[in-house]
Order: sequence, then structure tokens, then C-alpha cells
Amino acid sequence: MRRPFFAFLLATTMLTAAEPRKIFDYPYQQHDFPNGLRLFTVPTDYPNIVALYIIVNVGSRNEVEAGKSGFAHFFEHVMFRGTKKNPPQKWEATMKAAGAATNAFTSDDLTAYHATFSKPGLASILELEADRFQNLDYSEALFRTEALAVNGEYNKNSTAPTSKLSEKLRDTAFDAHTYKHTTMGFLADIKSMPDQYAYSRQFFDRFYRPEYTSILVVGDIKPDEVKALVEKHWGGWKRGNYAAAIPAEPPQTGERKGHVDWPVPTLPWLAVAYKVPAYTDSGKDTAALDLISALAFGSTSPAYQRLVIQEQKVDVLSGGAAARVDPYLFTVFSRVKADKDVDSIAESIVSTLNGFKDTLADTKKLDAVKKNLRYRFALSMDNSEAIAGALASAIALRRSPETLNRLYAMYEQITPEDLRDAARKYFVENGRAVVTLSGPKTK
Repeated sequence: MRRPFFAFLLATTMLTAAEPRKIFDYPYQQHDFPNGLRLFTVPTDYPNIVALYIIVNVGSRNEVEAGKSGFAHFFEHVMFRGTKKNPPQKWEATMKAAGAATNAFTSDDLTAYHATFSKPGLASILELEADRFQNLDYSEALFRTEALAVNGEYNKNSTAPTSKLSEKLRDTAFDAHTYKHTTMGFLADIKSMPDQYAYSRQFFDRFYRPEYTSILVVGDIKPDEVKALVEKHWGGWKRGNYAAAIPAEPPQTGERKGHVDWPVPTLPWLAVAYKVPAYTDSGKDTAALDLISALAFGSTSPAYQRLVIQEQKVDVLSGGAAARVDPYLFTVFSRVKADKDVDSIAESIVSTLNGFKDTLADTKKLDAVKKNLRYRFALSMDNSEAIAGALASAIALRRSPETLNRLYAMYEQITPEDLRDAARKYFVENGRAVVTLSGPKTK
């Protein structure tokens, strides 16, 4: 249940010898149904509000067939097209009656559907969602229309330099693994998508199954009542038998470089990335790399102060390792104010990270970063929707809220020597990719 804010904050910032502190200490229940569906319930006393996340462990990572990228994201769209029993108008009316705010998003490793609504709407919304997950219905004509809309979304996103920079970075850094393409997919695949109706039905049948799905309900709820509703509406959902064979990425043998020629004037962009391991909260790699990113490129870091504040050669500088199911990238993005400075900024970024290999981080600064991470997280957990959003990311990685507690406990264990070891292991030339983007040169 909710505690007074300062009591909660104190609980997350004080360590006792008897018990490790937990960053997420709300009581919750987990129930595994025979079909593989997993339910998490987190009661809070934020009155009359319920947040629902339905997390499907399918993203662009699962798109293993050549010519078939972008389908995980496609279903984020088409899932709102309803069923025979509940067409879109009825779905929207039910959500509106509950005062629901609804949306969805797709990432490399997951697709999530979420809604926040008033408590009386819980039963009807769980029934409604169960129907579309089990009985999604769309015609070939509707499929073609939606596929064209996805193409339009790609074109819209491609007007942003950062979108094309990220797309080029993935394509440069990866050869075999499906992280090579973005969530949107390769452009050629998006263009051919309107002709892939039969495959779309196969994709849905493979991945929209209970063993890939977790339901998270947070708010003014009674766990036993939620469990009974899920059993009633979702218990008959049949388990599937498909598992994608994700190709392993071969070792990189040298630095890679890529460039995007932007058709109109823009400030140049730079991405410097290194191959790093998959997310872990049982080993030190993920925690160490997170702490390095804060120390190296946070707003109080020497690199940020010099490049952004003092020399003013850069107006965007940020970096870190995205948490992914498989090995991914530690990436530093920067927007540089002049083309002539791009190479020197890249050298500064590489030098900053190399500095962790030989010089131990200051213990006081490291402790301050750890405290700041905990404080910001605790500060954000101030309503049921925020709690559900934070838990959804953890559940997508390990299907457990304890993912958060294990990661923050690992932060506490990290020493300056651990940062040095991670830097020596991962910030190497053979694992580096450097991608730039610039517009037409001006005279």
C-alpha cells in the first residue's frame, strides 16, 4: 500500500546491515496460469485509479525471416482494429465509459498495450482485452490500409535526423542479429508489407500466445478479484509452440564506420557505440556500464562541462547502454555545432571512455551517482500509472518485478575497480562503431 512519500523515500535511501534495501517495496502477487500466462497485481491506495499493462515478449528482435521485418510494430497498430464481437467503435465506447487513457508501444524485445482508467471499468476492460488478444479480426483490405499507414509513419519518422542516424548505426554495428533493423523495420520490407497478409496471420498466431504474455494490474484493486477475472476471460487462451531462432552476432573484428548524407542543412550528429553484453542483474556488467554512462556524460561530468558548457562545441551529449535481452550497444550521441569539430568530438568521447580503463573513478562521485539514481526512481513512483510503467520494463526483461530490486542492489555492489574492468573489457576498437550525419557543406 502507499506510504507517506517521505517515509517511502527514506526507506529507499537508508541501508541497514540486517536487510538489503529494496528500490521497489510495494507488496505484489504473481500468479502463473497453466497456459503460461503470468499475472502481476500491485495494490496501491491511490483511490479509484487502475493501471493495466499487457506485455507481449515480441519485438523486432523476433523478426528472423528475411524480408519480414516490422511486423511486431505493425500489430501495435492493427490490434486496435477490434474483433467480430467488439469492433473498434464498441472497444472505444467501453474505454471511454471507464475514462480510460490508452496507448501502445513496440521496442526491440516487447510490445506493450496499456490503459489507465477508473476502478469500475476493470472487469469490462479485462474482458475486452482478452477478446482482442485471442480473437483479433482484420480483413486483407484493412491489412493493406494499415500497412500503408505504417509506411507513412516510417516516412514521417525519417524526417528526423536522429531517426536515420539510429537506423544507420544498427545497420553498421550488426551483421546477423535482428537488432540490425529498427522497430519500424527495413524500408524495403515496409514497402512490401501490403502483400504479406498471409504472413501477418502467421506472425500473430506465433507470438500472441499466453506464454509470451504478462498482465500487470496496479492500483485500487483486490488481487483475488483480478485473478478471478483473468482466469475467467484469459484462462482458456491456448498455449502456442513457436520459438524464434534468433541468430547470434559474430565477433566484430575492427572498428566500423558509417555516414548519412542529410539532404538539407542541419547540425551534424555523431554516434559512437560499443558492443556490450545483454542485460544482467545477476552479474555486474549492466550496473557498471550504467554508472559509467552517468559519470562520463552526465550534466556534471567533466566531458559535459567542457564540451557543452565551456567550449560550446556540442549542444546534445548523452550516452548509455540500453537494456536488451541479447547483446546490444553502449552508445554516446552528440549534436555538434560545426562540421569541422566532428572528428575531435569523436576522439574526446573515445578518450573519455578510455579514461576509465586506467584511472579509478572517485569513490565519492560514484556514491553520489548511485544515490541520485535511487532518488530519481523513488521520486517518480508517485502514482499507479508510473509504478506500472516502471514495472513493465522490468517484466519485459525477466518477467518479474524483482528485476528492479536486483539491479539496484547490484548498483550498490559496484566499485571503482568494477568500472575499470568493464571499461577494459568493452570499450575496445574491435567493438566500436562510429556513425555520423551531416547536411550539405556550406561555403
